[in-house]
Amino acid sequence: MTAVELIEQPFGTYAELIRAHARERPGHMALIQHERQVSFATLDAMMDRVAATLQRDGIAPTEAVAICAGTSLEYAAVFLGALRAGVAVAPLAPSSTAQSLADMAANAEARLIFVDTTTAQELSAVRGDIAACFITLDDSTDGIAFSKWLAPAGSVPKKVAIRPDWPFNIIYSSGTTGTPKGIVQPHGMRWSHVQRARLQGYGPDAVTLIATPLYSNTTLVSFFPTVTLGGSVVLMAKFDAAKYLALAQKHRATHTMLVPVQYQRLMAHPDFDRHDLSSFRMKLCTSAPFAAGLKADILRRWPGGLVEYYGMTEGGGTCILAAHERPDKLATVGAPAEGHDIRLIDEAGREVAQGEIGEVVGHSPAMMLGYHRQPEKTREAEWYAPDGKRFIRTGDVGRFDADGFLTLMDRRKDMIISGGFNVYPSDLEAVLIRHPAVSEAAVVGVASQRWGETPVAFVTLKVGAGDTATAIKDWANQRLGKTQRLAAVEIVEALPRSAIGKILKRELRDTFVPSADL
Repeated sequence: MTAVELIEQPFGTYAELIRAHARERPGHMALIQHERQVSFATLDAMMDRVAATLQRDGIAPTEAVAICAGTSLEYAAVFLGALRAGVAVAPLAPSSTAQSLADMAANAEARLIFVDTTTAQELSAVRGDIAACFITLDDSTDGIAFSKWLAPAGSVPKKVAIRPDWPFNIIYSSGTTGTPKGIVQPHGMRWSHVQRARLQGYGPDAVTLIATPLYSNTTLVSFFPTVTLGGSVVLMAKFDAAKYLALAQKHRATHTMLVPVQYQRLMAHPDFDRHDLSSFRMKLCTSAPFAAGLKADILRRWPGGLVEYYGMTEGGGTCILAAHERPDKLATVGAPAEGHDIRLIDEAGREVAQGEIGEVVGHSPAMMLGYHRQPEKTREAEWYAPDGKRFIRTGDVGRFDADGFLTLMDRRKDMIISGGFNVYPSDLEAVLIRHPAVSEAAVVGVASQRWGETPVAFVTLKVGAGDTATAIKDWANQRLGKTQRLAAVEIVEALPRSAIGKILKRELRDTFVPSADL
């Protein structure tokens, strides 16, 4: 079958699609990183070698291998090659602690872990806790060199009939609030992502610039649709605003997936408007709160559409905001995607009335199988409607407007209960960011003898601003309700973030030293 015929099937595999592109357009570039380029024919052959080697080593379909390394062409080839063998991939975040990485590898039951020099050295302290054999993607001496492990050129794997319910990958949660959970996404879920991506203009002539790491689901929901639909992916090992703009112009990028802090840094770059970005068709965003003002600035100055996705790696339900079509809804995360059922429930698990605030739960064709080897955590993440329909709990608090667009308040765990009143940090952050000296703001709840909890703000200042923390607090409190008022403001050089730009509020909360009168 042709690539076009394959994609029209109710279910297929990424390996089949890439094989079809290699047959139909062998010289077209699939992957680009710096001066290195990999055509579809070369990628297909590399996937065959990886799959054949995994079969040689006795890694059976539905078993998993782990990858803990920086972004590279080899990383991409191993991921895709494993899928051809029906082997699931556990992409691990190198930014995690060494012990967490060892725990993840053990939870995935991986017998092979692919690393590079940097990650191998970081794992050296827990090497004895990792049963998996180390394969070094950069051929370093910290394990078996990838080039020596790999089966000879021309090797062909045994064909594997992959089922939709087989595990595709195990994505581990960030672990910022405890032990990371392995989210098992099936092949059927990933196939639905590719079907959805066609609506965003992905196709054989797409060029996607990716500046987030390959272990992140944020990256994968853009990376996989590009290569499986025959486009080219330009990989950045590390985000840098100036380099990003240069690459976008050089390669005539049509698509990108960025997190809000990356958009913020790009729009603030002094040379942004000097670059030709007219080739862009669609810009995508997910993973963290996306300020309405920032969306508006992007729409004004950056050609092409802008789409925000709200959802979870666990799946369950997605809201989509086509900001270029609905500039009147920039303060929302959009409306439920077609075929996605998004509801709001109260703390007792009952659906709330229209216009009321509740926890977001979702059901869709794209849902995780569960948390790997953690059935109790899986049950905690599920909510069942009275008719037995399964939903995934997001932990986010939100409200639907009369048009069916969802406005997020906060994470449920981040909501502050002060003196018996619910205080939403996002409301306070929205006020703080309007202060002329404030660049970024994050509000957390801290223990208080008087109120149980009380809000404290951490802010970064714009270049040249000399305002004091007390002045900013007084300014904000004049604009906040009595129950919302800040107990303190701290000025910091930078807000702590995960590798994909999420503010680590737990770290802020842990570093705050309360005064006696709090």
